[in-house]
Amino acid sequence: MNVIRQTLAVGAEKPFRALHISDTHLTYADARDGQRKVDLVAWRLPSFPYAEQMLAEAGDLANELGVPILHTGDLIDYVSLANLEAVTRFTAAHDVFMATGNHEFSLYVGEAKEDAAYRNQSLPRVQACFANDIRMSSREIEGVNFVALDNGYYLFEPEQLAFLQQQVQKGLPIVLMMHTPLYEQPLYDMIMKVTPCAYLAGVPEPLMRCYPPERYEQQLADEVTLQTMEYIAAQPLIKAILAGHLHREYQGWYAGRIPQFVTGCTSARLIEFV
Repeated sequence: MNVIRQTLAVGAEKPFRALHISDTHLTYADARDGQRKVDLVAWRLPSFPYAEQMLAEAGDLANELGVPILHTGDLIDYVSLANLEAVTRFTAAHDVFMATGNHEFSLYVGEAKEDAAYRNQSLPRVQACFANDIRMSSREIEGVNFVALDNGYYLFEPEQLAFLQQQVQKGLPIVLMMHTPLYEQPLYDMIMKVTPCAYLAGVPEPLMRCYPPERYEQQLADEVTLQTMEYIAAQPLIKAILAGHLHREYQGWYAGRIPQFVTGCTSARLIEFV
């Protein structure tokens, strides 16, 4: 596991550390979920051969240092009894604050359109594995408010914008946690060099016209998402964004002023917040 160490000034009451990880993609399944799910392991495991090792190393490091784990989604690759059991064991053994990803609700990976109805088929089972509300929740550490929002489907929802506005009313510096990074032109340019779409939230529509049709439909921002992103950009209490989804490391600036950190599958970002 590649450990990235850095310091982030957010206005903490006193310095503290936390470990940011993302996109573990555990790929467990057995006969209890049927042969189709077992076959899914053979397909997906080669893409994430080090998932178990990476999660174990991150957990050991967090426990050794006595720091919380900030996970920004796709801890599992798909819903299965074995995956959910593994998550339950991990969250029982470690201090985990979670912002869910799209794969937390994936039944067979790419088999259906991902929307609220699809998500809600598995939401109760997945939620039971975590201490915090994985769709939107907050946690205060040393005067810093960590706010986790589920944007795994590239969208924010009205209740999430309202929740974020309520959190701002607390008057504390905020670190946002979400699965899908927010659009930045340098990040868009970097991803488009290697993929047919950028896999970012809030990409301007003209820049999406080269996307494959299914990705255009999937990633096109709606009005609430654009409003939420404008609110984030304008809100001075929001000090940083932690995200994942891209399976690579990136450090940039959302709206030209908010540090945005993307952490990949085989890395852990050990951040000292000051």
